[in-house]
Amino acid sequence: MTPEELDLRERQSFLNWRREIARLEENEKLIVTPFEKSLDVWRQLWRVVERSDLVVTVVDARNPLFYRCQDLEQYVKEVDPLKRTMLLVNKADLLPVEARKKWACYFKSQGISYLFWSAKKATAILEGKAMQDTDGAALVSVDEDTRIYGRNELLEKLEAEAECVSQSRNAETLKDTLANNIDRLNAEDNLKDASDGRSVSSTNHQHGFSKHVVVGFLGYPNVGKSSTINALVGEKKTGVTSTPGKTKHFQTLIISEKLMLCDCPGLVFPSFTSSRSDMVAAGVLPIDRLTDHRGPVQVIANLVPRQTLEELYGISLPKPKPFEPQNRPPLAHELLHAFCLSRGYVASAGLADETKAARQILKDYVNGKLLFYHLPPAYNDSSSASDQEDEEDAAAVEESSSTLDVGLNNMEGIMNYLDSFGPMPGMEAVSSTKSRQGAAAKVNSAAHKKQKKVPRKKDRSWRAGNDDGDGMPLVRGVAKPASHVASRLAQVV
Repeated sequence: MTPEELDLRERQSFLNWRREIARLEENEKLIVTPFEKSLDVWRQLWRVVERSDLVVTVVDARNPLFYRCQDLEQYVKEVDPLKRTMLLVNKADLLPVEARKKWACYFKSQGISYLFWSAKKATAILEGKAMQDTDGAALVSVDEDTRIYGRNELLEKLEAEAECVSQSRNAETLKDTLANNIDRLNAEDNLKDASDGRSVSSTNHQHGFSKHVVVGFLGYPNVGKSSTINALVGEKKTGVTSTPGKTKHFQTLIISEKLMLCDCPGLVFPSFTSSRSDMVAAGVLPIDRLTDHRGPVQVIANLVPRQTLEELYGISLPKPKPFEPQNRPPLAHELLHAFCLSRGYVASAGLADETKAARQILKDYVNGKLLFYHLPPAYNDSSSASDQEDEEDAAAVEESSSTLDVGLNNMEGIMNYLDSFGPMPGMEAVSSTKSRQGAAAKVNSAAHKKQKKVPRKKDRSWRAGNDDGDGMPLVRGVAKPASHVASRLAQVV
């Protein structure tokens, strides 16, 4: 089809897809997480899938199922059934060997092709830096299922998988072309030989018996696609940052005479199972643009044990109330206030700067400083486990909870807790002292402030009373003394 027709069909298909998602949100009352809504970014995904022989989805080893998109794998098979998909489990150095064994068993049971990999470790080796292993022999596991591949080993594995796909495609193409030509040509030997030569040459030109096999890298933002590309190339070819969405356009990089890599921008796929807070805590959405900080922090508080948070940050979290479950996770505001108090984070209004504290905690969680990883569903119903959580902590929590009365959650327990509030020891003396000081201050206050004007009484005797009067004011005569009258007469005379 022409480029104009292709552009029109892609736009129409994308709009129909967006409308279908909006219909599900409105009619089915489903909540869809934020996802990529730019057609240009999705087009780059389509081009990478079309070019690639092997499509590699890069996922985070701490929660691989969160970053895996089964619809994307199905779409790759729809484009070409001969294409293969693979999970590249990055940051595998954060997992102990036992956790990797469980994930390896789960991937095998689901028929998923996978490889364990650490872009950070490979980059450090290229730069000549020595990394300290946090788990003993985590990187030198002898088992092929749990070992973390190095740079050269990973390149060889990817090239072999892509060559298998390319050979299968070439064989199928050659077989179809030969069958079509045999049906069209005569059964004579010379014509058959000529047709074979023409089919091989046209197939070489059209379907690419080319010297390069293409491996495409897809996945969510901030899972390490660009870091993996740089480690495999051996030098910095793509920009790397902790902010999701650094890569804007896909690019192809030639590794050898046979292998070519294709880096695709990270896409956020729509999901009905996770929330926005989960995506922020996973590093998929930018942390610095965070508006609601308590939600993602609560996700971390629900996963990481209380003791781990206190030991790592050197803080003391408030204990649960007597009527609350004693093994409940800390609340987001409790964790943020304790963190701000220990670090001295104060906002302009004199309150705790929860935004700054939340960003610091979230970045520690994403970068692996606050280590936590999930286990496969087959091994843990909650799909979660922590490197720092052990059986002793769980036993201590159970022992403390067993000593509580069963009825602490009822109204009686709450009222008893509220009744327990009273003046602290010594507060009675403080309150009496303050009352005496207040009384003395009133006595010693300025005298002029205590003087009050005596209200003037008005003479209202002129008003009409109940004395059968006519309501007119009374005229009163004042009799002057006689001496005064005599003196006045003498003056007149």
